[in-house]
Amino acid sequence: MRKNWKGAAAVFAALATMSLLLAACSSSTPPASTTGSTSTAPAEKGPIVVGSKLDGEGALLGQIILQTLKANGFTVVDKTRTGATQVVRSALINKSIDVYPEYTGNGATGLHSDVKVPPAVLANATLTYDTAKALDATASPTPITWLAAAPANNTWAVAVPKAFADANKLVSLEDLAKYINGGGTFKIAGSQEFFTSAVAFPAFEKAYGFTVKPADKVQVGTGDTALPEKTAAQGTSGVNAAMAYGTDGTISALNLVVLTDPKGAQPFYQPAPTFLTSVITKYPEIPSLLDPVFAKLDLATLQGLNKSVAVDGKDPKTVAADWLKSNGFVK
Repeated sequence: MRKNWKGAAAVFAALATMSLLLAACSSSTPPASTTGSTSTAPAEKGPIVVGSKLDGEGALLGQIILQTLKANGFTVVDKTRTGATQVVRSALINKSIDVYPEYTGNGATGLHSDVKVPPAVLANATLTYDTAKALDATASPTPITWLAAAPANNTWAVAVPKAFADANKLVSLEDLAKYINGGGTFKIAGSQEFFTSAVAFPAFEKAYGFTVKPADKVQVGTGDTALPEKTAAQGTSGVNAAMAYGTDGTISALNLVVLTDPKGAQPFYQPAPTFLTSVITKYPEIPSLLDPVFAKLDLATLQGLNKSVAVDGKDPKTVAADWLKSNGFVK
């Protein structure tokens, strides 16, 4: 960046004047408030505005980002639970927030629906991440930088009560398609996004060749899977299935099972911090702070943390703080 030399000259003149004043005072004892003090206050870092999606895992990951930055001297602003995917993504693009956790599958597909990504790419975790990163690096008008993704696949899934699965011999989505196409009763609970996003439930219908009537798609909640899963577990209003995520902590607690996806209808959804590139350019130390943290968030770890939030009812802020402290990321 070019410097303003006119402004610099004024600064040099001011420094010269200050030097003369200091020299004149050198023979006298300095005031007590400055004696022995030669350091300057550290430059303020931030503020960094941290957002997240509405669901429990989104809030948890947002808190992990926020608290890690805060522990390393950044001023942070908590805007977690910003909104659903499109809302929080728009907030980042419009620079209302500086960072939020997003999923690689979204970055490679849903957030760039005009780009056709080969299925072979989406079936590979590394290629999915690389694609999302590359697409956002040149995003107009706001370039976005993806930091390292967690080694956990939080892909869309369909969960059913174990008793229902056992009774109808349902293990995979192929089994479910045969069941539905054979006239079996099926009613599923999920969020609006799950039913309307082309990469979510519609992708299962297309890949496995079945169709669920709109009346049998029950919109429950705003994005968190806990309520849809509870609805399915209890059989409320005849619901016998629910949207789920791979890292859900409620699956075993509610005695549900996730149907396998042998055709790979879903891409990899690994969570990662997505920052405004301008923020990373200004603070290049941020990746070195957050990459080791997300590297620790494997599938089992995220399931356990999510259970603390969704099943045990703990605040994501508290869960994040306890986990970061236990792993030595914060004091």
